[in-house]
Amino acid sequence: MRDAAADLGESIRIPQSEGVLRVITRGVKGPPVLLLSGAGNDNISLSWRRAIPVLAESHCVYALDWPKQGGSVPWDGVADHERMLRCIDAVLDHFDLDEVSLVGLSQGGAIALGYAIERPQSVDRLVTLAPGGVISFPPVIHQLLWVMAKSQFLNRTLPSWIFRSRAACAWFARTSLFAGPVNDFDEIVDEYHADVIENGSGSSDWQNRSIGFLNMNVDLRPRLHEIQCPTLIIQGSNDIGIAPKHTRTATESIPNATFELIEGAGHWANRQCAETVNTLISAFLRP
Repeated sequence: MRDAAADLGESIRIPQSEGVLRVITRGVKGPPVLLLSGAGNDNISLSWRRAIPVLAESHCVYALDWPKQGGSVPWDGVADHERMLRCIDAVLDHFDLDEVSLVGLSQGGAIALGYAIERPQSVDRLVTLAPGGVISFPPVIHQLLWVMAKSQFLNRTLPSWIFRSRAACAWFARTSLFAGPVNDFDEIVDEYHADVIENGSGSSDWQNRSIGFLNMNVDLRPRLHEIQCPTLIIQGSNDIGIAPKHTRTATESIPNATFELIEGAGHWANRQCAETVNTLISAFLRP
């Protein structure tokens, strides 16, 4: 399969006991920033294609493919919350970085928040886009989601079968990822569909392990007040995956945080409204 991220920078592979972590690097001057993608069939190219060239003008950019995504396939092991935090450790250790700014989308946003809580000395600034880890679900719905998380047929086999259809991928993008027109919509769908054909589809280990039978196993809300670094939370107003009320409340719990609502944007505001998002991130990270 063609490496969709090959044109975005230099590809570095970091050996781990379960497999290899792939990192794309670009930019030779400025403070370091690490980009963290979402869940499912997301990857460096899908999340950060429009952001990497812009941020690399003033930063040393590192973009990580999570285990079982993109260039970090195959991976022999469970990539739960604690393991994902250690993936960031591995990147910082490999590149000898004492401190880095984190920019995370959805699942990546949750792990970025968690990292700022657990490793505060290593995070300079923090940007999250529609982060997970700050929501809960009503009873019954929660239990139904727990059943899905426990069933490989529901969370892996069935999605892999459904999304072998490009039309299904396009429908999912229109209804779940975006909330309006996207300039490069066909290119995104083509890349998403190609990844499904190559690697299958479904929820990530992090998503599946984050929900318990009665409560969320990963709920960062009680500890958000511990985050001390400057924080920016970006949220699409029409996001059906992470409602703005959740991220607004999370922002209020972080001492030095700013909330930016992008009107008309969905869950992937980073691709739907790339120029706006890139401007916000660049201004926030500017030394």
